[in-house]
Amino acid sequence: MGEAVFWGFIGASSLILGALITLAVDLPRRVVGLTMAFGAGVLISAVAYELVLTAVIQSSSLKAGIGVGAGALTFFAGDMLVSRRGGGERKDIGGQGSDGSAVSIVLGTLLDGIPESFILGLSVSQGTGISAAYLAAVFLSNLPESIGASAGLIRSGWSRGRLIGMWFGIAIASACSAGLGYLVFSQMAERNGALVLAFAGGAVLTMLASTMMPEAYEEGGKLVGIVTVLGFMLAVLLSTLE
Repeated sequence: MGEAVFWGFIGASSLILGALITLAVDLPRRVVGLTMAFGAGVLISAVAYELVLTAVIQSSSLKAGIGVGAGALTFFAGDMLVSRRGGGERKDIGGQGSDGSAVSIVLGTLLDGIPESFILGLSVSQGTGISAAYLAAVFLSNLPESIGASAGLIRSGWSRGRLIGMWFGIAIASACSAGLGYLVFSQMAERNGALVLAFAGGAVLTMLASTMMPEAYEEGGKLVGIVTVLGFMLAVLLSTLE
């Protein structure tokens, strides 16, 4: 389980890195938007090849489809609840945070990251090792989210220590989610693990379509299409090298 926790923390450590970058450098919003697009492309590849395709192979297309649909609906419901509490713009690169929305940012980030962390735990429990493509996808998808939220929280008067402490806490929670994923999946039969893979894939894909990709296009412009494809192809290449 220790290995799962370690990789879960590594995947979420970009949340801390994003806050440090925001404190040190005023990055152009276009650059952050293109980074988000690249991460989205990597995640799309991971969903297709690491999650859904594996679920189809281990179970069936019908069961995988049911899992994807259930994951999408679950994320949709959770996202609605978080949005009503003020966390709907948590990936806003312009920085939407305020002192009152900090809880919503935490809940929203956990909502986005828990399915990703669970899959890292599953990979370790299956003895297949960590997918470099998937780990890169998780890392890159967290980075612009942290940059955008951190910018808003800094403008609202948050101190450096409080900001870093918040993201560090979320990274720890993500690491624990990976550890929990390891414990849960290690007790499951392969077919049940496949359903969870599909479930996570549906949740991640819904997150991409509803929050990450629209924000990337808004800030990065039409170039995000090319950058997204580059991210997708890099993930495919990494998968073939594993």
